[in-house]
Amino acid sequence: MIELRPFASLGGENHGWLDARHHFSFAGYHDPARMNWGNLRVWNDDTIAPNTGFPPHPHRDMEIITYVREGAITHEDSLGNKGRTEAGDVQVMSAGTGIRHSEYNKEETETRIFQIWIMPTRSGEAPGWGARPFPKGQRAGQFVALASGYEGDGDALPIRTDARVLGLTLRAGESATYALGKDRRAYLVPATGAVSTGGVTVHARDGAAIRDVDMLTVTALEDSEVVMVDAA
Repeated sequence: MIELRPFASLGGENHGWLDARHHFSFAGYHDPARMNWGNLRVWNDDTIAPNTGFPPHPHRDMEIITYVREGAITHEDSLGNKGRTEAGDVQVMSAGTGIRHSEYNKEETETRIFQIWIMPTRSGEAPGWGARPFPKGQRAGQFVALASGYEGDGDALPIRTDARVLGLTLRAGESATYALGKDRRAYLVPATGAVSTGGVTVHARDGAAIRDVDMLTVTALEDSEVVMVDAA
């Protein structure tokens, strides 16, 4: 089963400094049919104006993954962590027992991000943060774990939950497969391009909510960059 969620159908609001689109209920957008997809709770598509951003604010008990699509995001938190994450790279914040952080676009151009929240499997642990580059060439033609709750997932950033965040790049006409399993759920969003899976065409920034699929095949209709969550 694949439910297409076209970008035009997403909730959200343009705040001037922030143009936010929400794949799931978030902030002022509420849709009881789009509360979560398994343990995936939030997928926000944010465009942040130059020299603006999110001032310090608290979180707890959530795994927050930021995938930078264009530009860069600068992070600071109450643990003393500081970092700048560029396009194609990923940062993970495990909110744990509580953390305050800020996220600013300190660039002279717009920054575009996917912000993904996954509910943790483990609670009561200290907060943490990490970031690393993921060259797109390493994802060419194959799904690569960017953040993972499982050991043995290569250089994936650790998250405290039963889930993976995966990246994939394909040239037009190429395909890639992923062993999802019928007891799992996937949520797939092309950052760029357009792909087909299960006979459904998914354009850039559309969402595809997938379940009851053992082996998932994704075919690029044009050169594409894809992000997907494998959720419990």
